[in-house]
Amino acid sequence: MALEPGTKAPAFTLPDQDDNKVKLSDFKGKKVVLYFYPKADAPGS
Repeated sequence: MALEPGTKAPAFTLPDQDDNKVKLSDFKGKKVVLYFYPKADAPGS
């Protein structure tokens, strides 16, 4: 899934370092930096 710059991120939930579930919506109203990195051995990585 590709996002264009300026597009809102879709809702998601992921585990943190302690395996607690964290939702993007937990940070509503706060500034958040999302970093996406390419899959290992993907073209261009």
